[in-house]
Amino acid sequence: MSMSGGTEDGEPMMEMNTTPLIDVMLVLLIMFIITIPIQTHAVKVDLPVNDPNAVKPPVDPIKNKIAIDAAGTITWNGSPVNETLLRQYLDTSAAITPEPELQFQPDPQARYEVVDQTLAVIKRSNITKLGFVGNEQYYKDF
Repeated sequence: MSMSGGTEDGEPMMEMNTTPLIDVMLVLLIMFIITIPIQTHAVKVDLPVNDPNAVKPPVDPIKNKIAIDAAGTITWNGSPVNETLLRQYLDTSAAITPEPELQFQPDPQARYEVVDQTLAVIKRSNITKLGFVGNEQYYKDF
């Protein structure tokens, strides 16, 4: 079946027909795939639960933003603050290692006095990572 008797020359044919062997191997492979049990074990992982009532800490460990609007209201990450609360947040931020970035964005219409007082509070709190956001809005003024 897999070996022939040779040619008319009297020489034996030395090539083996591998088609039936491949067919048997494919059938065995399919049988093994079918009979292998599916892995049903699970790894238990405790995932954090999102609590909508949880209070977000006021000082972000990555970056914080101080903004001053045209009316002179100072906000810390979007929440209005007074000078005392601002100083507490700045002291907390300065104590975090590594120190988070502080972004300062005053409105163009804000009073200079409020901006100056806020910058003085920031300077007294020994913040080293301070960046001014929105300076590109002033480039045509000069």
